[in-house]
Amino acid sequence: MDSNSSDAGRESARPDDGRSGRPGTALLEPRTALGPAADNGMKIVVVGGFGVGKTTLVGAVSEIRPLNTEETMTRAGVGVDDPSASPGKRSTTVAFDFGRITLSERNVLYLFGAPGQERFWFLWDRLFSGALGAVVLVDTRRLADSWYAIDRLEQHGTPFVVARNVFAEPTHTLAQVRRALDLPDRVPLVDCDARDRESSKQVLIELVRHLHTLAEAEQESTQ
Repeated sequence: MDSNSSDAGRESARPDDGRSGRPGTALLEPRTALGPAADNGMKIVVVGGFGVGKTTLVGAVSEIRPLNTEETMTRAGVGVDDPSASPGKRSTTVAFDFGRITLSERNVLYLFGAPGQERFWFLWDRLFSGALGAVVLVDTRRLADSWYAIDRLEQHGTPFVVARNVFAEPTHTLAQVRRALDLPDRVPLVDCDARDRESSKQVLIELVRHLHTLAEAEQESTQ
């Protein structure tokens, strides 16, 4: 993944925070072609509640202009979607977000952001299929919105880390968030700013470390 300094040449280096309603697609650099030797695709899914910043995180770390399926919120969503915690939000993901990171000449990481609205949860099973792991993005103002994502990942047996999206100074410690979510110690919990490329990259690195730890433990158990 590129360093954060590479953002300097972009027309707009800071994607939206996911709460203004604008899609997090401020990466306006030309599309990067996939290398001809890239034949090993890996998949990570970003899940979480409505308006928590999933689109923004995918857009922040993707090397290509991310595909998103943002649509303008209309009166039809009144009473269905709850934008009360994101008063400026004007659009919402209706299918999924998609981004890409080239890890090496042959290895490519694909990022999928799942829609947060309950009426689109039926898409999650397909998004989880074949995923190495997942990031559960949480907003401490609406922690309860994260429980469904955690339950589904546990049911699928999909490894995951939890990232607290920090828009302002946190009012709770990570230990308090862990207790509130009833997260076991083995599940990593980190802070991030989904608007920031480097911060979002560190979340993905934490997930990879977690996957490596789990793989080592499994290998030891079979010896």
